[in-house]
Amino acid sequence: MPRLSAAARHRIGFTLNGKPVSVEAEPRLLATDALRHGIGATGTHVGCEHGVCGACTILIDGVPARACLTLAVQLEGREVTTVEGLAPAQDRLSVMQAAFRRHHALQCGFCTAGILISLEAFLREEPDPSEQALREVVGGHLCRCTGYTPIIAAALEAAAILRQPITTSTDAESAHV
Repeated sequence: MPRLSAAARHRIGFTLNGKPVSVEAEPRLLATDALRHGIGATGTHVGCEHGVCGACTILIDGVPARACLTLAVQLEGREVTTVEGLAPAQDRLSVMQAAFRRHHALQCGFCTAGILISLEAFLREEPDPSEQALREVVGGHLCRCTGYTPIIAAALEAAAILRQPITTSTDAESAHV
């Protein structure tokens, strides 16, 4: 990694939700600030700024990470996914997002982006999770509104839908993303 001057801004290039982007950043700039203020990807929320609440969770090269603990310069050359990148199209929800909607698994919505990112990543690794495993994943996020029960119900339903074979239907539920 090249040595960066703390007094200068540096161009950081990476892929965000499948599209190449770049932002100028001082070495101390956090990924949350680069995403929200530099690029306009405001779905990544800033909560505790200590990596505890999980609201800022993003995927970096497919692995969940707390954007409030990640420097923007660490995104250089990486593949970053935010909640804006989960839906297959602007007019469609992902399977997990649709399940959240059906189960009323969000209220204020502040924690939702991070929870969705963590659950999407987890279900890629564990397509048939137990309720307890999902509770452990969601336990890394603070939610003060839902009580977590509808979140777990939505995740279990989404996992069941994602395990079904892909059909030729245009139904959003069968279009696995």
